[in-house]
Amino acid sequence: MNTKTAGYLMLYGAFLMVMGLAGYWSNPEKAKTALMAGGTFGTLSILWGVLGARGVRWCLPVAKVSTGFLTGVFVWRASVGWLAVMDGKPEKLFAAVLITTMLAGSALMLPALFRSPKPQPDATAQAQG
Repeated sequence: MNTKTAGYLMLYGAFLMVMGLAGYWSNPEKAKTALMAGGTFGTLSILWGVLGARGVRWCLPVAKVSTGFLTGVFVWRASVGWLAVMDGKPEKLFAAVLITTMLAGSALMLPALFRSPKPQPDATAQAQG
């Protein structure tokens, strides 16, 4: 993973954390899972970004899998939210917009991860090995 993609991944993690907080603040009694999910996956994404910036090879495939998983979850949750809004539940609008925003962030992050070049071994490691 190149350092630019690693930086984007760290920003994406912070974005997930902020969105999780926003979801929790919108309804603290029912949205504890938003806080936990945003915090957990935000922290993991930041960790993948830090490791990627340091050249740890396995973090790129792990970041692809976790971001892909989140994208699928957000597609599902956004669909459920928008269907509830269309069924006459306007109280679900904020959650639907929030999850759709998280989906958009994930949908932007995935291509960046797949375009990121794999780190090349440095010349000194090849000469020694």
